[in-house]
Amino acid sequence: MTEFTISLAGWSIRVKALFESTERFCEAYLTREEPQISVCVTEKDIAAEEEMSAREDMLEGTAPHRYSDAYLETLALYRKITAALLPHDILLFHGCVMGYEGQAYLFTAPSGTGKTTHSRLWLSEIPGCYVLNGDKPLLRFEGDRVLACGTPWQGKEKMGRNEILPIAAICVLKRDLVNHIRPITPHDALPVLIAQSNRPREAEAMLRTLGLIDRLSKLTKLYELGCNMEAEAAHVSFDAMAGGYRV
Repeated sequence: MTEFTISLAGWSIRVKALFESTERFCEAYLTREEPQISVCVTEKDIAAEEEMSAREDMLEGTAPHRYSDAYLETLALYRKITAALLPHDILLFHGCVMGYEGQAYLFTAPSGTGKTTHSRLWLSEIPGCYVLNGDKPLLRFEGDRVLACGTPWQGKEKMGRNEILPIAAICVLKRDLVNHIRPITPHDALPVLIAQSNRPREAEAMLRTLGLIDRLSKLTKLYELGCNMEAEAAHVSFDAMAGGYRV
């Protein structure tokens, strides 16, 4: 058993974990602050993650993956952390967040659509931008703004920073032959935002999640980008979302 405290989305969280590798995984987020929340990962939690992974593989028709208990513990830990933060208006979201001049730009789409590819295009084409979180950022709601928060859960590419930035715009990616972008309404965006948000099983938590998603759709600028994954796609999205290319 190992114990440590991390800071996520402005909250200090005391963690009790089974593997020392979990503390190393969270190394960039360790803090000496007094913890406001405590979570504990057990062997039962790890077993539950293994069962969920096997069910997902079965539904997708793929051979079951055998993940290490240490890796499964990181999944169980994030599940517990997000459940503990939800009552404080903090939502786990699936997407890639780019940082540029103090603002966050969130790209989201189903897995395999090209979020990582598009983020790499921004990195190569837009000087000064960087990846805030490449896969599973936390979104913190504060009055009339939404903040994108870095986390250790950054995806396979492990791209991210321990930073918090206000979200300037959200862009839904779709594959297309020609690059084009258009503003969309909250009504248009809601199905994707719901699909890309963490959806808890408990009714009360789900209702709170849906309320946060509704706020997200109304507090941020929303776009849909049809892109062909060529360099031009980065300029098309950047020009629309960030107000024009600047060197």
